[in-house]
Amino acid sequence: MLIKPVNIKSEDGERVIATLLHRFQPAGDSCREIVAGILAAVRECGDAAVLEYTRKFDAPDLNLADMQVSTAEMLAAYDLVDEAFLSTLTLAIERVQSFHEREMEDSWMQTRENGTIVGRLVRPVDAAGLYVPGGQSGSTPLVSSVLMNGIPAGIAGVGRRVMLTPPNSEGKISPHLLVAAQEIGITEIFKAGSAWGIAALAYGTESIPAVDVIVGPGNRFVTEAKSQVSGQVRIDMIAGPSEVLIVADAGAKANHVAADMLAQAEHDPLALAMVVTTDAALAAEIPAELERQLAKLSRQEIARKSLADRGVILIADTLEEAIDLANEIAVEHLELMIADPWAQVPRIRHAGAIFLGAYTPEAAGDYLAGPNHVLPTMGTARFSSALGVETFLKKSSIISYSEQALIEDADHIRLLANLEGLTAHANSVTERLQDAGRKEQ
Repeated sequence: MLIKPVNIKSEDGERVIATLLHRFQPAGDSCREIVAGILAAVRECGDAAVLEYTRKFDAPDLNLADMQVSTAEMLAAYDLVDEAFLSTLTLAIERVQSFHEREMEDSWMQTRENGTIVGRLVRPVDAAGLYVPGGQSGSTPLVSSVLMNGIPAGIAGVGRRVMLTPPNSEGKISPHLLVAAQEIGITEIFKAGSAWGIAALAYGTESIPAVDVIVGPGNRFVTEAKSQVSGQVRIDMIAGPSEVLIVADAGAKANHVAADMLAQAEHDPLALAMVVTTDAALAAEIPAELERQLAKLSRQEIARKSLADRGVILIADTLEEAIDLANEIAVEHLELMIADPWAQVPRIRHAGAIFLGAYTPEAAGDYLAGPNHVLPTMGTARFSSALGVETFLKKSSIISYSEQALIEDADHIRLLANLEGLTAHANSVTERLQDAGRKEQ
């Protein structure tokens, strides 16, 4: 049996839950030192280092002059995609655009009767780096990542959106990625991937501009590189392997549950596909369904390893118990395949995205529903949110005092400043009051 169902309260169940809460941290050495070396090389050598790594791992014959996607390549991409793709792309853009437009924040001001004005000025960053994985030799172009990263940046008003994606062995980029980028207004695209691509965006090279924010998914080298440059630039999040937790009752169908587990498992051998069900009979049916559907998948080896190593089927006594566990796990994708999912929404405290009902597969959120699919993993949904327009915005406080306002607040400011031993702070108020007194005289 691929996955053995266990009861939450059994010894095996408690052991599984304890492991889940630590997210199956894999043993083995870290790629930290390797990535640190790559970052240092790109910072010191710029384009030469980026080109060297790209030739070594992706495109052996790539030339420096071809590292940026040309206008000719951009235009030619439209001849290599079909009308069905363009139609679907248009719909996806409309959905994602419509959803994220609601996220845009406004600047605001607050005035007081004594002439004080305070507020917040909301402005976009100047430049954003959008990292888009392409899979081995560009075999899996993540069109959805172009949209989920690029559209919110555009709505925020980012003036320069720079896209990086690894080329295939011939030094080319998938035309689907190029068309998707152009359709949302991105025309500055470079052929670079992995940690050296992230380094180029963070530090800048002779060809690739440095940016203020870097977003986008990637493998462990990309993730580690983003972690190491965080602080010099803003990043969206430190993301782990993809996760789904399906809460299911007796009304759920085993084939639906299995299909959604497999949709996560095919991402990565480290992906987490989890089920908590109140129905033991359903739990018993799922393993056979997984086997049946696995045989049809193009990435069945990856999915099988993920399920065998990390797949989980837990049996809960009550729905309340299942929801409590979901909150503890704080999963990336939470599916509620239960009779009345809306009734449980108020009880959900921690989840990256919540999918309600039997006809809402996580795949809908990945591609067409509208909300962003870049979500917190590894329990970070307890304190972080999906990528959105706010990722590309920064806020500046506005403070303006009238003379009368400063007179009214002076004693309070000086009391706190003197309490902290910062007499120059207090004196900066006193000097102004003295000027005000001389002016009255």
